[in-house]
Amino acid sequence: MLLKDFFIGLSQNQILNSAAKKYGLRMGAQNVVAGTNIAETIESIKELNKHGISCTVDNLGEFVFEKEEATAAKNQILEVIEAIHDNGVDAHISLKPSQLGLDIDFDFCKENLREIVGKAHSYGIFVNFDMEDYARLQPSYDLLDELSKDYDNIGTVIQAYFFRAEEDLHKHKDFRLRIVKGAYKEPAEYAYQDKSDIDKNYIKLIEWHLLNGKFTSIATHDHNVINHVKQFVKEHNIPNDKFEFQMLYGFRRDMQLELAKEGYNFCTYVPFGQDWYGYFMRRLAERPQNINLVVKQVFNKKTNTAIGLAAGAFLLGRLSKRKK
Repeated sequence: MLLKDFFIGLSQNQILNSAAKKYGLRMGAQNVVAGTNIAETIESIKELNKHGISCTVDNLGEFVFEKEEATAAKNQILEVIEAIHDNGVDAHISLKPSQLGLDIDFDFCKENLREIVGKAHSYGIFVNFDMEDYARLQPSYDLLDELSKDYDNIGTVIQAYFFRAEEDLHKHKDFRLRIVKGAYKEPAEYAYQDKSDIDKNYIKLIEWHLLNGKFTSIATHDHNVINHVKQFVKEHNIPNDKFEFQMLYGFRRDMQLELAKEGYNFCTYVPFGQDWYGYFMRRLAERPQNINLVVKQVFNKKTNTAIGLAAGAFLLGRLSKRKK
């Protein structure tokens, strides 16, 4: 829990986030972020497509509090949509409402989303509204519900650690839904804190939506969950075109390839951009065992950057407080 809190704390540090942009992909992030620009990302998508794997593309971005930044993010996503169409790759869009102005003005964000969804709709490209922390949860659902009155190419995410997840799942069962455990640190007032409770709810939500929903994206790296789903769909005669497995770019590559070879729909979540820091820290918070990817790079002589030093100081401070 200490390590998880540590990396969540780092992900929310705006000073470190700004510093990370200056250094480019470091600390092992190059292993899990597809690139810093659209051209690099399209090449990564093409390589995955060769193996029968589709992709969902995330233009990374954190701490957007100015309209100019939100507009720039919108334009970047529109360019990604054009690139997907022009290159004929098998990919769709994942986006965060906060990057497009949710923390600035609801209607401003809605119009940015409308432009993106409209462009994607004209090309037959799906757009997924990613979910963030609890404070942004209901406004994000409100945006989805508003835009779904005019467009049918949108869906969203259900986070299993929230108490309200089952209610939200039932309400949005006719959407394409990605079901996840949840990547933020949420208070006990709103979310399960115990891993076993989250895991139990996660399976419950997956099973219900497989039986009752439109299309289910099962986002997990856990082979136990994957094996459970395989058995469940077999027992209930659920066709493969009703669901897909999803994993993050750079994680468990062998399993991604194997699932695609077995004939399951598989989608890789492909993040790109210079604003990679917050995303990367949350991935480490979710899976602390991946720290081995970065420890040598953060603390060796070649990469003894301000980020590495600040991260080390932060961790030492947390450990010191823990001992007291």
